[in-house]
Amino acid sequence: MPDPQSPSAPAVPPTPPVPLSALLAREDLALRLIAGPAEPDTVIHWAHTSEMADPYPYLLGGELLLTAGVHVPEAAGSDEGIPGSGGADSPGGYFDGYVSRIVAAGGAALGFGLAPVHDTVPRALVAACDTYGLPLLEVPPQTTFSGVARAVWQLMAQARLAELRRVTEAQQSLAAAAARPDPVPAVLRQLAQRVGGWAVLYGPEGTELARAGRIPPARPPEATRSAPRTRPGIPAHPADTGPSGAAPTVGGPTERTASTGTTRGPSPAIGAPSPGAPPAPASLGEVLAELAGVVRPGAAQGPTPSSATDTVGGIHLAAYALGSGQGFVLGVAAPRRDPGDHTIASVASVLLSLLTGEHQSGSGAARSAALVRLLLGAAPEAVAPLLGGERWVVVHARPAGDGPAPDAVAASALGAALGSALVDVSGDIVRVLVPGDREPTAQPGWTCGVSAPAGPHAWATADTQAARALARARATRAALVRHGDRPALADLVPPADAEAHAQALLAPVAGTPALTETLRTWLSLHGSWDRTAVALSVHRNTVRQRIARCAALLGTDLDDPDVRMELWFALRDD
Repeated sequence: MPDPQSPSAPAVPPTPPVPLSALLAREDLALRLIAGPAEPDTVIHWAHTSEMADPYPYLLGGELLLTAGVHVPEAAGSDEGIPGSGGADSPGGYFDGYVSRIVAAGGAALGFGLAPVHDTVPRALVAACDTYGLPLLEVPPQTTFSGVARAVWQLMAQARLAELRRVTEAQQSLAAAAARPDPVPAVLRQLAQRVGGWAVLYGPEGTELARAGRIPPARPPEATRSAPRTRPGIPAHPADTGPSGAAPTVGGPTERTASTGTTRGPSPAIGAPSPGAPPAPASLGEVLAELAGVVRPGAAQGPTPSSATDTVGGIHLAAYALGSGQGFVLGVAAPRRDPGDHTIASVASVLLSLLTGEHQSGSGAARSAALVRLLLGAAPEAVAPLLGGERWVVVHARPAGDGPAPDAVAASALGAALGSALVDVSGDIVRVLVPGDREPTAQPGWTCGVSAPAGPHAWATADTQAARALARARATRAALVRHGDRPALADLVPPADAEAHAQALLAPVAGTPALTETLRTWLSLHGSWDRTAVALSVHRNTVRQRIARCAALLGTDLDDPDVRMELWFALRDD
């Protein structure tokens, strides 16, 4: 069997620990807590049986150690004398040493089995567990140690399944949030909700760009079991001391870890600085900002870690460098750190990387070159190959309903969903230039209008088509409307003749763009006053007044279908 600590050993996926309270709630085990703290957050990582007088070398930490007391000397197990006094074989002396070694190894709890060796749990063991704060469980004769271990693994399997389900649901909700018109705030809101804390996005200069959730309140400093504990009168075991023979200092409630290395120390909790240490930060937000600086490129010498963690006042903090390489950092603060939280935060960091970075490798340089050439007088036809195609589709989009006006990040996310980084934001309209070989589809949270495919020489026409398609989509409450590009009867008329006829027919209203646009929209929507008002964002009475004005200026009956058809052809060619 391979050594689990060897580099070649396969990585074991993290398993959620089991709350001690869940094990005590199992009626089939009939376990009873008879000493030590009854803290609800006490957890067990596994169960281990040992009858060694010193179990320290065989414990990894987090165990429920099970023993029948075979190792207990007869004098120590007699319950005679005063607990805590006498030699190593006295009740107090033996169990003090035994329990202190379990605590030093990081044991989570001790289970003492009744029968066949002991009929009752020794009172000195109960006293020692109370002294050292180690939960002590009485295991009744009918409950086997293998049954306890099996129950622990069953609870672990249930917790693992629940954690996998939680992570899967979080991934789905984060992906859905990334497709919203406000993707960055939406992703941060979902992340904060899933970890029950606070999420923040820092920019390359360290400025806070967006946040969601609430920073959990810091808890007062608590004793930890990250290092062996000793008390007066009980010397530290030689294995617990450093080269000088002194027992290690118990760490405070802060532990900072980065992917390139780990540092543990007595960093103080907020408001509780230790002697000789630098002043503690004034808020958890400041600690999180410091962590963001650790993982930001160029902020530290040597390899930059991709993530860093810190625990201050019982609050777990983490910072993740986004993969865009532009210096964006995701910060998370949560009251606890469950096994799936890192996975959930990693998914969020990947999505935020896509939202804040380039969406196509090498596209940035090509777009810059195309812009420079256009500014220097090159024709669009000569620039188009740099952008990746000869035929293009223009998409106009705006947030569905009464959504907020899109910002640059939301527009960039929409462009990524449509497969293009050529995006422009103007007011509440986002315009995207999409290569013609990609078929734009409806996007959640957006109303879209799509032009017919066009070459660079017809980009302006395609832009107008997309705008009209968007107006029609809004009026009909459709998620996406495409401009028709099939051959029509109007194509039989030479373009020059059609244009001359349109100019002559529309001359009375041509000087008032509001009238021509209202007439065009009204005709495209089959004379619907309400839909035209929605498409133009005006009152329906305004539409009625403008149409009446058009009829008067044109001197024609707009209820006549032949007149409507002729005007529609003219407006299409205008």
